[in-house]
Amino acid sequence: MKLTFLGTGSAMPTGERFQTGLLLESGEDRLLVDCGSGVLHRLARTGTGYEGADTLLLTHHHLDHVSDLPVLLKARWLAGEDSLTVAGPPGTRDLVEGLLGVHEYMQDRLALSIREVDPGEQFSLAGFDVRSMETRHSMQCLAYRFVPAGAEGPVFAFSGDSEAFEELIEFADGAAVFVHDCSFPDDVDVSNHPTPSSLGETLAGADAEIGRVYLSHLYPHTDGNHEAMLDSLGEHYDGDVRFAADGLTVDVS
Repeated sequence: MKLTFLGTGSAMPTGERFQTGLLLESGEDRLLVDCGSGVLHRLARTGTGYEGADTLLLTHHHLDHVSDLPVLLKARWLAGEDSLTVAGPPGTRDLVEGLLGVHEYMQDRLALSIREVDPGEQFSLAGFDVRSMETRHSMQCLAYRFVPAGAEGPVFAFSGDSEAFEELIEFADGAAVFVHDCSFPDDVDVSNHPTPSSLGETLAGADAEIGRVYLSHLYPHTDGNHEAMLDSLGEHYDGDVRFAADGLTVDVS
């Protein structure tokens, strides 16, 4: 299984990081996870391209995770593709139908399949077996745990947007790669997202074995502070933790 970071930024653009988006690949299977602003540009630079991304899974409906969804719809139509599956938490159908209500000329351009996912649900999507868990965020948000369909592993887990809490870390137990929100350095007073100290304490306190942790959803406040953030996190947790970067591809193994 291969993971490509299409966007590792946040709702505040920096010019260097696009908003949230991930591409999972396993054999011939492709799954796009979240689709924030700029993600389609990065996707176009991959071998998959938007032509090959026929399934999108959303963690939640904040703009920095969905704003390229209408762009994806139009790009696939113009490229001659005829379908798109969109899955996500409750309300995803209303989101997609609302977007099509604004952009009426896009109605019926693609055969759309919309699937709503409940917290705790186990399901199969685009060649992956997936399990969901509700996070702690300012709107309903789901974390996901992925394995190639029918396989025991390797496991990839994604926190979506969330405060750090032990049940979420334990949800990722056994993951070879775990991507976790770490939006701000310690000197920012924030809720709905973790700081390095809170994430480090939670990683250390949870009953979970994690291979490698990548920090993502990075606000401009983190620029120039990566070393200090890793030091702060490392005061509590001695595992392998790295910053994610747009365009980075890693093997999940």
